[in-house]
Amino acid sequence: MNFIHALETAFTANKNPENAFAMAKYMKNNFPFFGIKTEDRRRIFKEIWKENKNEVSENTRAIALDLYSKREREFHYCAIEILIKELKGNYKKEDIQLIEKLILNNSWWDSIDTIAKYILGEYLLEFPLETKNVIERFSNSENMWLNRSVILFQLGYKQKTNTDFLFSECLKQAHSKEFFIQKAIGWALREYAKSNPKIVKEFVENSNLKPLSTKEALKNIC
Repeated sequence: MNFIHALETAFTANKNPENAFAMAKYMKNNFPFFGIKTEDRRRIFKEIWKENKNEVSENTRAIALDLYSKREREFHYCAIEILIKELKGNYKKEDIQLIEKLILNNSWWDSIDTIAKYILGEYLLEFPLETKNVIERFSNSENMWLNRSVILFQLGYKQKTNTDFLFSECLKQAHSKEFFIQKAIGWALREYAKSNPKIVKEFVENSNLKPLSTKEALKNIC
């Protein structure tokens, strides 16, 4: 594909070993990086995307999966950004399989949080009847990142937040010893508290959440 080849060539030409080392270290050395800072990466990416607009639009899912299979983390970010823009309003019911694959592969907080909010969250807005099944399946999984995703998918919902789903997931995972789960519970509750602080405060006070979750949830509530 012209788009992917052009992107690989541009990223390779702009790699920065010093930045790459620091970026990989920040991500606990889970992924190698080209070392291209976010602003520069997005500039390069958008220029090449614009030049290959039709190819990307016509092959969105295949291109995203190809990018996501590559080693360098910058490719993964590009794959996610393509899906966010190209699939919004155009999701297919079976795209939940694609979303699950993204969550289960190359998993770390930086990708999971974006996928949960902007891809899984959008998908479930477009297919609300799938919400209960997806939440149950992801929540019952032994995979921490699937668990985290269904805690966070409503981050952008604001007043549209389904509190039954939010609170039940927080309670279900309340005793988890995983840092990323405790943090997600606090973050999801803190975000919803911007729309309804009273109900969040009452929920936290009446729930046996971990200290980290409680602290994060009540951070901006007087």
